[in-house]
Amino acid sequence: MLIETITRQTVSLQGFKIESVKQDSGTIVVNLAPDKRFRPRCGVCKSVGVYRDRRKTRSFRHVPIWGYPVVFTYSPRRVICSECDSIHVEHMPWAAGKRRQTAAFAYFLATWAKLLPWQEVARLFNCAWGTVASAVEFVVAYGLAHRDLSDVVLIGIDEISRKKGHHYLTNVYDLKSRKLIWSGQGRSKDTIREFFIYLGKDKSSNIQGVCCDMWQPYFEIVKQYAPQATLVFDKFHIVRHLTMAVDEVRRAEIREKGREHKDLMKNSRYIWLKNPWNLTDQQKARFSGLEKLNLKINRAYLLKESFRNFWSYKTKYWAEKYLKKWFWWATHSRLKPMRNFAWMIRRHEENILSYFILNISNGSVEGLNNKAKVVSRRAYGFRSAKNYILNLYHCLADLPMPKLVHSFL
Repeated sequence: MLIETITRQTVSLQGFKIESVKQDSGTIVVNLAPDKRFRPRCGVCKSVGVYRDRRKTRSFRHVPIWGYPVVFTYSPRRVICSECDSIHVEHMPWAAGKRRQTAAFAYFLATWAKLLPWQEVARLFNCAWGTVASAVEFVVAYGLAHRDLSDVVLIGIDEISRKKGHHYLTNVYDLKSRKLIWSGQGRSKDTIREFFIYLGKDKSSNIQGVCCDMWQPYFEIVKQYAPQATLVFDKFHIVRHLTMAVDEVRRAEIREKGREHKDLMKNSRYIWLKNPWNLTDQQKARFSGLEKLNLKINRAYLLKESFRNFWSYKTKYWAEKYLKKWFWWATHSRLKPMRNFAWMIRRHEENILSYFILNISNGSVEGLNNKAKVVSRRAYGFRSAKNYILNLYHCLADLPMPKLVHSFL
C-alpha cells in the first residue's frame, strides 16, 4: 500500500514493522509491531535489554498526509536494562520522548511555531495549543543538549520586560554569533548566578569579555564567576542615562520658569535628544531659534554633544584625558542632573574605559531584544515565563534541530 511505503521511507522504524494500515473516521491509522529480528532497547540508555512485559496501546500523532490526520498505534514493551539496573519502557525511534506525538510531527509543528503564534499553528493543524507547546519543548530540549558553547568568548547581558509591572527576564547573548545563550526569570544576583552555573566552570573561564549595563547585581556576579574577563559597560546604556539627564534639565527648567516658558518649549523634547543629523528641517529651524535664548537646556545639550567625542578616541589614554576634562565641564555646569550623571561616570570609570581595550557593545543585543519583544507580541503575550523563555530559545538561539529520515518542510 502507498501509505506503508511512504511511512517506511520517511520514518525511522528500525526494530519495528508496519502491521496494518487502515482508515478510521477520516484518520489514517498505522499499526506498528515489534520486528522479531531485533531485541528491544532501553528507552533511557538505548542499550539492549531483556523483554519483560507489554503496556497498553498508545497513539502517536504524526504529520498529516493530504489533509488526513495520521496516527501511529503501538503497544510498548518494558525491558530489564542491565546498564541502568532498572526496568524501562523500550526505545521507540519514531517517538518524541514520552509525548503522544512522533518526532517528525514535533519537528513539523515546531518549525511552523517559529513563523506563527502557537495558537494559530494549533488551529491550522487541528491540535491543542499544549501539543504545539510540547513540540517546541521537545525540539528546544534537543537543541540545548546538542549545541556547542565552547567557542563563546564574548557575551552581552541585558534584561527585557516580560509584561506590565516589574516582571523581567535576563537574557545572555553571544556577541560574535548574535545568538541567545541563556534566558532566566528576574534580574537579580541569583538570576545571573544561574547562568554561570548553567555554563559551567570550564566554559566560564573561556569568556574574554562581558558587556552589560551598570546594574550592580550583574557586574558583581560577573567578577565573581569570570574574573579573567574584561568587563565593559555598554555605551548605549550610558548614552541613555545621558539623554535622561538632559531631559530632566528640560523638565526642571519648565517647572522653574512657569507657564510662559512651557508654551515656548512645547513639542521641543526630541530636538534636544535627537542626533543633530536626524533633525527634520522644521526642527533645525526651531532649534536655531531656541539656542540663542541662553537656556539651561542648551547648556545640557552642548554637554551631551561634547560627550559624543569621547567615543571617537582610539586609545584608553586619550579617552581618559578627555573624560576628565568633560567631567570638569559637567560638574561646573550648575546643572544638577548633569552633575549626577558625571559622578556616576566617575564611579564606574574603570569599566567604561574598558571599551577602549575591548571594543564591544550591546548594540546587537538591543536588536535581539526587540526581536524577543516581537515574539511576545505576536502571541499576544505568554501567561508564564517558562513558555516565553521556551519560545525565545526556539526563535533566537539558532539551536540544532533533531535529525530525521525525511524533512516534511
